[in-house]
Amino acid sequence: MSLANLAAPLVKLGDTALYVVTDLGYMGVFLFSSLTGLFKKPFRLREVVKQLRFIGAGSIGVIFFTALASGMVLGLQGYYSLNKFGAEGMLGSAVSLTLIMELGPILTALMVTGRAGSAMCAEIGIMRISEQIDALECMAVDPFRYLISPKLLAALISVPLLTAIFDVVGIFGGYLAGVQLMGVNSGSFFSGMQRSVTNHDIWLGVVKSFVFALLLVWICTGRGYFVQQIRGAGFGAESVSKVTTQAVVLSSISVLIFDYLLTAVLL
Repeated sequence: MSLANLAAPLVKLGDTALYVVTDLGYMGVFLFSSLTGLFKKPFRLREVVKQLRFIGAGSIGVIFFTALASGMVLGLQGYYSLNKFGAEGMLGSAVSLTLIMELGPILTALMVTGRAGSAMCAEIGIMRISEQIDALECMAVDPFRYLISPKLLAALISVPLLTAIFDVVGIFGGYLAGVQLMGVNSGSFFSGMQRSVTNHDIWLGVVKSFVFALLLVWICTGRGYFVQQIRGAGFGAESVSKVTTQAVVLSSISVLIFDYLLTAVLL
């Protein structure tokens, strides 16, 4: 075996490491430019309102049904588990804490990523391959302030509000399953929830929702913005489709990883 064949795995490893580091550098600069674009004039309030309608109002339906189903499943499974120990009165506490601290922020972020994040990635990717972003730069228009920052601001507003809707609807679903279907006392359900849920628990869910909103917009728009520089993406429409899939997967994984990190640090 020649020396070149022996060194090939090391060369491939080094090439991959350089690509990852370079990609992280591009994404870091992208995030910084997007955040600074929030404070540059003129502010695109009309575009922010448009994105609020798309990201926020447009996601209420899927959030509502996901929350209702999740809450009812938690109510049924919680009743089944707590009934073994004669602690059905703690059902309200179990359902509310699970939704407010974990499932609410996570499932909201995943639903918004699948519905709005993929669309944002495809939109920016198509603008990149069709040279619309290059045209903006030629006209001395900041593409970050013009395209990315309104989406980021809208997501930072919408996702926490959607998370709050998810929590309320999910708790109502747990109430339907536990109290109306399984016969748990409604007074013990709500009193257990009132005793157990603290301001710290609520703020933990709020912080998570803000971080998840930042992550999903950053990754989805960033993948679309750098679509021509991503290894193995291909060309044209094929590259946009592959990058959109990659963006949704990376966003979902990042949400789950940061959920653990935030829980470990803030809990």
